[in-house]
Amino acid sequence: MKKILSFMLVIVLSIGYSHAATPNQSTVEQAVETMRLAMLSADKAQLENVALPSLTYGHSSAIIENKAEFVDAIVSGRSGFTTLEFQDQTITTEGDTAIVRHVFSADTNNSGKIGKVKIGVMLVFKKVDSDWKLLARQAYKLPQ
Repeated sequence: MKKILSFMLVIVLSIGYSHAATPNQSTVEQAVETMRLAMLSADKAQLENVALPSLTYGHSSAIIENKAEFVDAIVSGRSGFTTLEFQDQTITTEGDTAIVRHVFSADTNNSGKIGKVKIGVMLVFKKVDSDWKLLARQAYKLPQ
């Protein structure tokens, strides 16, 4: 009986350990949260800091922006948020690359036009020195 209980304990602990966040996943999660807060507050310096110069930012409407366009759209209020949540987030890391998927749920105020958005998003982050920087983003419409 003790052998069975010991074996089951090892299995349970192994499963729990395999689902624990790795150090890379934790730091990627922090970078994503920094980006979310910068988008919500329209903080230009933080938005510029979170992204690589070569950022390609795809919207679910098929509009593609570079880094400067991404930052300007938020700072100018053309893409403004009154609430912003990243739901059901998953993070996968492979070396110096991370893929983040989540549901982007927000109340918007785009130059005075109030609305709601709920879309799927995939982000690609690249580790530069010790920081994770946004390299690519692609949004997509969720199934109805």
